[in-house]
Amino acid sequence: MNIEKEINRRRTFAIISHPDAGKTTLTEKFLLYGGAIQMAGAVKGKKHSKHAVSDWMEIEKQRGISVTSSVMQFEYDNYCINILDTPGHQDFSEDTYRTLMAADSAVMVIDGSRGIEPQTRKLFKVCAMRHIPIFTFINKMDREAKNPFDLMEELETEFGIGTYPVNWPIGSGDRFKGVYDRDKKHILAFDNSERGKKKADKIEVSLDDPDTLYQLIGEELTDQLIEDVELLDGASYEFDLNQVHHGQLTPVFFGSALTNFGVEPFLQNFLKMTPSPLARKAQDTIVDPVSSPFSAFVFKIQANMNKAHRDRIAFMRICSGRFDKDMNVYHVQRNKSMKLSQPQQMMAQDREVIDEAYAGDIIGVFDPGIFSIGDTVCDPKMKIKFDNIPTFAPEHFELIIQKDTLKRKQFVKGVSQIAQEGAIQIYQEPSTGVEKVYVGVVGVLQFEVLEYRLKQEYNVDIIREPLSYQYVRWIQNEDIDIKSLKISLDAKLLQDFRGNYLILFNSTYTIKSILDRNPGLILAEVNTK
Repeated sequence: MNIEKEINRRRTFAIISHPDAGKTTLTEKFLLYGGAIQMAGAVKGKKHSKHAVSDWMEIEKQRGISVTSSVMQFEYDNYCINILDTPGHQDFSEDTYRTLMAADSAVMVIDGSRGIEPQTRKLFKVCAMRHIPIFTFINKMDREAKNPFDLMEELETEFGIGTYPVNWPIGSGDRFKGVYDRDKKHILAFDNSERGKKKADKIEVSLDDPDTLYQLIGEELTDQLIEDVELLDGASYEFDLNQVHHGQLTPVFFGSALTNFGVEPFLQNFLKMTPSPLARKAQDTIVDPVSSPFSAFVFKIQANMNKAHRDRIAFMRICSGRFDKDMNVYHVQRNKSMKLSQPQQMMAQDREVIDEAYAGDIIGVFDPGIFSIGDTVCDPKMKIKFDNIPTFAPEHFELIIQKDTLKRKQFVKGVSQIAQEGAIQIYQEPSTGVEKVYVGVVGVLQFEVLEYRLKQEYNVDIIREPLSYQYVRWIQNEDIDIKSLKISLDAKLLQDFRGNYLILFNSTYTIKSILDRNPGLILAEVNTK
């Protein structure tokens, strides 16, 4: 198989949104069109017994939210598609950030009735930092929605990005009649009685034929559509694919993921517009996906995806070349050669051992505990190192203790493995041997997930004690006498699981006070040692 051809047909993208905007539903409709699933599950709702395919953790099914990113690969129209479905809740934004590092573009799902929400802003900023292409799907048009021009203005004002509506909605809610395709100049009709069917009727009606339009969508909506299209053609941004690829212009689509309306036209247009695997920066080297040998980096680690085996999987984004099963690779951080046996292709928690993979693909490999997030593996001749994936500074802290002292081993194993996934950070008091673990997280829901997983996956019950600390700073001094530090009562000196020293603080005033009392002390929000 021609490597260049295989790589160029790859599309690797993340789906991002505020909670409840319909991201997981849209993901499943993509899988439905690709034949990867036969029936879409529903995240919530008494009518449905199935849960979303991409929400595979038990706690996700119970809470009706995504708490970890999932990876799905499927074929559609001769494209090989890698979808990275991300958590929408702000408490899991760090997982979303790492996932975006592995994507070449992003689909941003917006609730048409709510418009841009706080978490949407945060996620967009992450995309903007990497200048990755953003495609916008304005969802839930079968419900009452904001004026589409107001939604466009929100996008442009909030994000400082141009918008190009590829299609345009005709009404919303009970008056939603479909969308007008600006390029093909036909109407895709919406019939609420056909909710959920795969194909919608394409009724080719020209705006120059108002009589037929009156019969189809009514006089008021016809006049409104003609007026809207004239305004769009005269005042909106011109379509420029180069601007799209540099994250300066977002193509906008309207539809309803729940009813399947507008999903396949969006998918078809998106696959044509979004780039194939992009070149990656590795320090001073630009790694071309086609001409360079195999290289990849670890962006996610997940323990216990298979309860029967209690295994641990490292997710790798292949950045260049072709990967073959059992090939020898170089692990840069450990400075050693190794074999990556049993590489797996993912469909949420389901997997299949594969013989080969290409740049753009996401593979899972068994991890006996040697990989960390951000690690590089590559052809032994390359010995490159991809840039590190930054971590967020925790904002919430708790002390956790196992209830049963006889389960110390399971407790330590559980918190250590979950911490290595990057969802939590764990600390201990220096050289005390006290059976206490301090936990720092970005969002408080992570504490619930930690407690649930320790119980379900490691059979360990814990006691949680909230702490008043709000800030963490790592000590950067190489040769420092920890015992000589002057630490006030409203701060706490700890070590992370790599042995690095850090201090928890109650306030920024406390940080300043301790720096004043310890001349020469160097503190950092993110550990760089």
